[in-house]
Amino acid sequence: MGFLKRLTKNTCRDGYPERGHSSFDNLTDEQLEQHLSVARYGSFLLTDAVRPSFNLEVVPSAGFRHDIYRDKDSGIDVPVIMAAESREHLMDLFIDLLDPLGDEVDVVLESSHNADEAPHQDLYREHIDLPILKSILLDYEDLLLDDGCTGIAVLNPRVPMEVQFDEHKLLIMYGHDLDPFRDVLGTYRLRDSETIKFLSEGEHVHSSTDEFVERFEELKYRLGVEED
Repeated sequence: MGFLKRLTKNTCRDGYPERGHSSFDNLTDEQLEQHLSVARYGSFLLTDAVRPSFNLEVVPSAGFRHDIYRDKDSGIDVPVIMAAESREHLMDLFIDLLDPLGDEVDVVLESSHNADEAPHQDLYREHIDLPILKSILLDYEDLLLDDGCTGIAVLNPRVPMEVQFDEHKLLIMYGHDLDPFRDVLGTYRLRDSETIKFLSEGEHVHSSTDEFVERFEELKYRLGVEED
């Protein structure tokens, strides 16, 4: 996998809880290496971006769950679908989930490569044709799948709807009408489970490499994004 970016129980996007006992404490190098080398859990294959806790607080699995996101500024509740898919189908699913957004979209490229300097960086690009965006993203499939410091959000503020492909390689869909997204998930036969847990909701570890940092810079250039 690359270096270990962070080892934390992180249940919110930009926050870190107080440090406590970790399942990674007191492991030998051999135990840690063996755990990080495991990518398959049953029929579910992880990308190289993230690994679960040593005690498997959350066992990776495919499926989706409905939730609610409350906008702090407006106080408005927005329906959400969170989904996890096995590596073999993950990129295809992400690309297909973009179709309900329309022919022209905005992009937010997300990075935590320089977490010591800034915990999170968002870079924006407005008004890009969806077919062009899809082509660029497919050229950087390796980065989007396997870099635990890269995420991307694609949105149409005029609808409004959004699809986020986050650092944990979860797919998160926002919008008041989620039926188009459910239709796409149905074609992949993902199970609807209100009890499914995702890796971001338990202790986990992210991974990245110097090569992915370079690839990220290339993707920034291709997308023509700007810093917030």
